[in-house]
Amino acid sequence: MRFALVLALACLCRAEAPVAGDLRVWGRVTVTFDGPATSEDASPNPFRDYRLDVTFTHPQSGTTYAIPGFYAADGDAAETSAKTGRKWRVCFTPDRAGEWRYTASFRTGADVAISLDAGAGRPAAFDGASGAFTVAPAANGAKGMLRYVGGHYLQYAGTGEYFLKGGADSPENFLAYADFDDTRDADADSASYKEVGTFIHHYEPHVRDWRQGDPTWKNGRGKGIIGALNYLAGKGMNSVYFLTYNLDGGDGRDTWMWTAAGVRDRYDVSKLAQWEIVFTHMDRLGMQLHLVTQETENDRALGGSASLNPIRMLYYRELVARFAHHHAVMWNLGEENNTPDPDRKAIARYIRALDPYRHPITFHTHNNRGPAFYEGVLGDEHFEASSFQGDMNRYNGDAVTLRALTEKAGRPWAVFGDEQAAASDGVLPDADDPAHDIPRTQALWGNLVGGGSGVEWYFGYKYPNMDINCEDWRSRDRMWDQTRYALEFFRTYLPFWQMAPDNSLAEAAYVLAKQGTIYAVYLPQGGRATLKLENGSYSVEWYNPRTGGNLLWGTVREVSGPGVAPLGEPPSDTGKDWAVLVRRK
Repeated sequence: MRFALVLALACLCRAEAPVAGDLRVWGRVTVTFDGPATSEDASPNPFRDYRLDVTFTHPQSGTTYAIPGFYAADGDAAETSAKTGRKWRVCFTPDRAGEWRYTASFRTGADVAISLDAGAGRPAAFDGASGAFTVAPAANGAKGMLRYVGGHYLQYAGTGEYFLKGGADSPENFLAYADFDDTRDADADSASYKEVGTFIHHYEPHVRDWRQGDPTWKNGRGKGIIGALNYLAGKGMNSVYFLTYNLDGGDGRDTWMWTAAGVRDRYDVSKLAQWEIVFTHMDRLGMQLHLVTQETENDRALGGSASLNPIRMLYYRELVARFAHHHAVMWNLGEENNTPDPDRKAIARYIRALDPYRHPITFHTHNNRGPAFYEGVLGDEHFEASSFQGDMNRYNGDAVTLRALTEKAGRPWAVFGDEQAAASDGVLPDADDPAHDIPRTQALWGNLVGGGSGVEWYFGYKYPNMDINCEDWRSRDRMWDQTRYALEFFRTYLPFWQMAPDNSLAEAAYVLAKQGTIYAVYLPQGGRATLKLENGSYSVEWYNPRTGGNLLWGTVREVSGPGVAPLGEPPSDTGKDWAVLVRRK
């Protein structure tokens, strides 16, 4: 009888095992524990005064990850909108197949959550709980985590593919979406956007882009935002820039993680669970989450200062705990950031201590402040990328300069352009600028041929579907196409991660080169070009940045070096921009 009881209890434990999710390499694995029953507004505060960390170990390789966890209410809050419960959860993305073992650390005490000391507080509830699970090999084509690998381009760990970005910088309040719990406009009187009034996103034009089998929540909510992401991914884009906090004077005042607009240390579990559904869909689509954690109007407001104070520490812990498991995350310390360099470094160091996946960290510049904006953090081990704002005709020069500065500092960065001046205009709708000549020739190709890693497009505040109230990404349909054409050229024809910008090799052109092997020459205004070559024979082919498509022959098909060689003229439209691919035969 005693043996039967033990066997029954063992079977019950196996049936209730807390491990769930996609048990494959690069899948999302969740472990959910039963802990103290509490609520979002309880005392002790479940966000500040409890701390869950789970250590995952792969015995065969010795690989270990320490993952922060979070309060999950009833464990199904995206559907139930629960504010109470006894579920505590951790999300983990394994990078190896085979057995993984886990051990939980669950501590309680005043402000224990923000401490990096493993011994802080005292053990509680399920502290020491452990278990194991088996992970299968990755699904075919799984890209894996997007990582900094010491060069100017981020790389997917699963496929080895190097990352070039094309995506949406607007709407920056992408998460101000009506189908998320308790999401509303907290204050219509925003300094730059009074004309918008009390506004919240619905993304109705994109409901038709939702597909059968795509996620929803609460009986069909979410089709607009999921459809919008489907549309953008279908255009070949792979990144979205969005704020997670725009209260305290920010533009829109409609995006926050907390239980109320006036609260800063208690988190809305159901809203964040619904965000998680959207972010998981972004993983499936291969899209980067560019999380912009504050903006210029509020970057000194959280916790009452710009420093790494307890409220800001708790904010970043919650962001990392709930969302760091996603494949392509960029932590952005702030839009048009005013934080002093010592505080930037401290915040980045704290994020890095929490984030086991070491996602890249950046911060966004003020307009036309250029590479000098980053001088105080160059070489710091916790920064890996730029987030430039500026006039479009500066994009090439800024990329070339910052590449050189970061190399000199001993830590090369990925150079991204994430906002285009003038702030009132940005990238206009297709109806107002059908050709998009300036964004294409100056910002897009300027960045890429300058050795940059790509751009996100900002929509200004003057035209329809602008930075705060954009409901329809089709308003820039042609711009997405032209962005895709550029990315296709680089991915198809160039070992761009082995190349470097060198405009001195040609006149009136941008040049990206692996000298003696392959050259990409971009003529923003068309015309003739010459190119200084190493010894050898080279083929000369042309690519149309306005329409994409196959490589074409111009008036010259082959040139020789060493020396300066004329590349001839393009096959048509000699007064418009062209890219020339010159390859050693």
